[in-house]
Amino acid sequence: MNGGHLQIVVCGAGPATNAAQLVKAAQGRSWTATVTATPSAMNFIDSQPLESLTGHPVRSTYHSSPGTRRSPPATDALVIAPATYNSINKIALGLADNYAMTSVAELIGRQVPTVIVPFVNAALAARAPFQHAVASLRDEGVHVLLGLDDQWEPHPPGSGNERQKAFPWTTAFTTAVRLAHEPHPPATGHL
Repeated sequence: MNGGHLQIVVCGAGPATNAAQLVKAAQGRSWTATVTATPSAMNFIDSQPLESLTGHPVRSTYHSSPGTRRSPPATDALVIAPATYNSINKIALGLADNYAMTSVAELIGRQVPTVIVPFVNAALAARAPFQHAVASLRDEGVHVLLGLDDQWEPHPPGSGNERQKAFPWTTAFTTAVRLAHEPHPPATGHL
């Protein structure tokens, strides 16, 4: 699929400083992209270059700038990267305590093809709440890029700075494109 729209949600972790790599991967395949950031991610990213690349403001709050669209373009795929331990647990539980998490909850509810790329250390990944969250998200049809099959594993505690250089931005995008190609059942709206 060429010419789709990618919604990117960035969480507050080291690789967030390189989120432009995901935007460029999308643009290289003629996709447009917009970026939403969690409040913590705003401490990791430089909004100006991302806004220049995408042509859209980086959203992190419910308030929009005067003269801008209140909602992003129709979304063909969603990538949440880097996704923190905290954000993954929130997403699985359906917690929407900020603009980014509300956007994610709605897009998953609309059955937009979704890829989550965790950036967690092995100690956090070993916790039962995280393991349950990953299983729950996968049961809901979300692709969590994690494990041997995805060639992306949690890093040893204290090694995040070295690990962020290998963050799989391109794999996240190509996985999202593949999911966008796959047929998915329409949302039923039933509770």
